Amino acid sequence: MARKRRSSSRALLAMAALAGFCLPVQAAIIGTCTIMVGASGTMKANPAISILGSKQAGGSSAGATVVASSLLCSILNLLDCYSVSAPAPAAFSSAPSGGGTNVAFASVFRLDGSGADVNGSVPQRVANGTHSMQVDLTATRSSGIFPAGNYQGTVTVRCE
Repeated sequence: MARKRRSSSRALLAMAALAGFCLPVQAAIIGTCTIMVGASGTMKANPAISILGSKQAGGSSAGATVVASSLLCSILNLLDCYSVSAPAPAAFSSAPSGGGTNVAFASVFRLDGSGADVNGSVPQRVANGTHSMQVDLTATRSSGIFPAGNYQGTVTVRCE
């Protein structure tokens, strides 16, 4: 009878092992990057009314907070950390009739209070932790002036 129990136990063990291979594997979360949008910026016109930008007199930067957390970044000393960018939009989100014609957009951002502007399309690596971000947008009209009205531009902050 003992012999029969051993073979049953072995069969059950073998079945349990095979069943283990068929179970779905749970993926480990390696990291997260959270973007919290802060204050909206304000674009103002230059005296010639050919540039609208948050860096013009009376304008203000938009703000965001980026919180990066990557286990591999911590363990492997900055390998697989996140990068942030804020590329310029292709067009205004809203503008008066003719306001978006012949307009080129450019964006820059600064991290952690740094005074150095970074081209919005150029990703900057961030270490784990909380980082403040200031974003500026400039719209330049190649000919003529911007028509009167309300303009809105949206810059998307990315963390990849």
